[in-house]
Amino acid sequence: MDIATQQEYPGLKDGEISTGTTIMAVQYDGGVIMGADSRTSTGTYVANRVSDKITSLHDHIYACRSGSAADTQAITDYVRYFLASHSVELGRLPLVKTAAKMARGLCYNNKDRLLAGMIIAGWDPVDGGTVYEIPLGGTMMKQKFAIGGSGSTYIYGHVDAAFKENMTKEEAQQFVRKAISHAMARDGSSGGVIRMVVIDKTGVSCEYIPGDQLPFGP
Repeated sequence: MDIATQQEYPGLKDGEISTGTTIMAVQYDGGVIMGADSRTSTGTYVANRVSDKITSLHDHIYACRSGSAADTQAITDYVRYFLASHSVELGRLPLVKTAAKMARGLCYNNKDRLLAGMIIAGWDPVDGGTVYEIPLGGTMMKQKFAIGGSGSTYIYGHVDAAFKENMTKEEAQQFVRKAISHAMARDGSSGGVIRMVVIDKTGVSCEYIPGDQLPFGP
């Protein structure tokens, strides 16, 4: 790494790229809502303005991805394959906890080779709507809500103050929209549009919020 690169990105290793994103998931009374921005960055260069960071793992289970896009895509591909086989063997829907443990195992056992922070969330007949956070290193934590990515550092105070248990779906949607919008306004590595996925026992619905219709702007 040359001197100019060291000054531009202090602390990065030779060949390492600065990445950023904002991802989020929250429980509400009946299911979960997941949200993410759509900017994929490589340092100061925006590689993709409208990427989809919320990936399906099974019918009622999704993953929010942050970190290296290649690493998280590989993990979700493996988990999707394992979950499909697991579901066929059981003859029923898999548990969200099972999907999270599969992702946790891959992240933890390869923590020295992966740059992957993930949120696994969804609905199952046993636990209902649940959210699991898997930050860098492979720890797994069950949460009522979870945020991740570089943009999350700007909104910890806001989400701690605004979150309340047993929100309605509409309240949870507003909570996610406002939090991610604030993060996008402050974090240079987050931006584009907001994608949201609502998961409950009836199925999955997706929402798209264009950049010019965000509830909070820079």
